[in-house]
Amino acid sequence: MNIETEKDCLGVDPNHPMAPYFDVLTYSDGLFSTLPKGFFQNWLGVPSSTGTMYIGKGSALGVGSIVKYDAGIQSLRVGRFVAGGMRLKFILNGQHEMKTMSTSMFSYFHHELRNPPPPQYGDTVIKNDVWMGDEMMMLGGGEINNGCIIGARSVLPPNFKSEPYGIYAGNPARLIRFRFSDNIIESLLDIAWWDQPDLVNWLKLINGYFMQDFTEDEAKTLALLEEVKAHKAKWLAN
Repeated sequence: MNIETEKDCLGVDPNHPMAPYFDVLTYSDGLFSTLPKGFFQNWLGVPSSTGTMYIGKGSALGVGSIVKYDAGIQSLRVGRFVAGGMRLKFILNGQHEMKTMSTSMFSYFHHELRNPPPPQYGDTVIKNDVWMGDEMMMLGGGEINNGCIIGARSVLPPNFKSEPYGIYAGNPARLIRFRFSDNIIESLLDIAWWDQPDLVNWLKLINGYFMQDFTEDEAKTLALLEEVKAHKAKWLAN
């Protein structure tokens, strides 16, 4: 199992208060991320030795969540500040071929029988500042874009693609609405608050803006975001 994260990771902290429930990855700036115990599984429901996982800072997936692998080419990539509820499922393992006479895996049942190799999904990507509700299921090859919310028990079909800051729910998951207006979303994507250098001190600087209601008054929100853009410009210039 190949687990990747950010360069300043200090490793897994066995003494963290959440360590009985999660593998806690700590970073030099004081942030941490958590992966639930037993997260990596294969098709037999036992720990997987193949596949790739990337997780960014400040991300946490809930207790009872699993990701299924059965080949080294399968990959789950989770960005920064991603929040996941309990019992999430990421189904990345190879599928049954549907274009031939049968979907059966004959080679499993008899050593002299053959079947086509299982089709594989592309990378499964969850970007930044995403919230996934309890018991969401995501099949492989999809992408959850920045700022999205996925409703509890939603099913994201293979190769699902979302739009930034959308709210999705259902089986299969569909767009319910956007969190903010087009202009606000455009500004948020331009700021990309999760992707600035010296991240913790940057977040301290703009922390007050996270306390504001961005749905109440568009003009006021856009003015606040212009202030954040000005802070960003000075931050990057220093």
